[in-house]
Amino acid sequence: MRLLVVEDDPDLNRQLVEALKEAGYAVDAAEDGEEGHFLGDTEPYDAVVLDIGLPKMDGLTVLENWRAGGRTMPVLLLTARDRWSDKVAGIDAGADDYVAKPFHIEEVLARLRALLRRAAGHASNELVCGAIRLDARTSRVTCDGAPVKLTSHEYRLLAYLMHHMGRIVSRTELTEHLYDQDFDRDSNTIEVFIGRLRKKLDTDMIETVRGLGYRLNTPDGAAGEGAGEADGETSAR
Repeated sequence: MRLLVVEDDPDLNRQLVEALKEAGYAVDAAEDGEEGHFLGDTEPYDAVVLDIGLPKMDGLTVLENWRAGGRTMPVLLLTARDRWSDKVAGIDAGADDYVAKPFHIEEVLARLRALLRRAAGHASNELVCGAIRLDARTSRVTCDGAPVKLTSHEYRLLAYLMHHMGRIVSRTELTEHLYDQDFDRDSNTIEVFIGRLRKKLDTDMIETVRGLGYRLNTPDGAAGEGAGEADGETSAR
């Protein structure tokens, strides 16, 4: 899952980015409203952490512009503790949740997990597909009850597929949602990680849909809603 942090305090920005990366997310960051607005308007983020008090363009204006432009990613707003009016204005502008400063990083992580769960239609932090279990809170994966050791990129790939079980996900979509801007996005990387996951999980539930992408099948093999919504690329093998 790929997130964006828009926070003008350099220390807090760094702390948030480090914590989110440690939790298994790909993260981009901006320190002013103009850059944050541009990134959120042009990149497919799964969620955004957005401060209200930003230079160049304030957070509420950024959020209102995103929503007016049809951007629907979940947004967690950072507000000042004594500004209840900011909280109300933020929710009215399209924020999905808010955290008041000062806050514990763990609260931000928990609220983001909740936003990502709701966006994908899941009620629990634990995602289950057959023998595979992924705990988004602890970033741990088990298969038939045995722990599975994954690299950060393997974990991100599995988490994205499990959040979208039963739906065909194109390689383009995976690349856009798993890697930050600085990652060298080699077109063959996804195939390599898919192969590693199949081997480590000893499963054939990750299906290659020729010409479209990949699908993590549920145990009964039923595809979920949106199964035909991949981008039609022809290079998947």
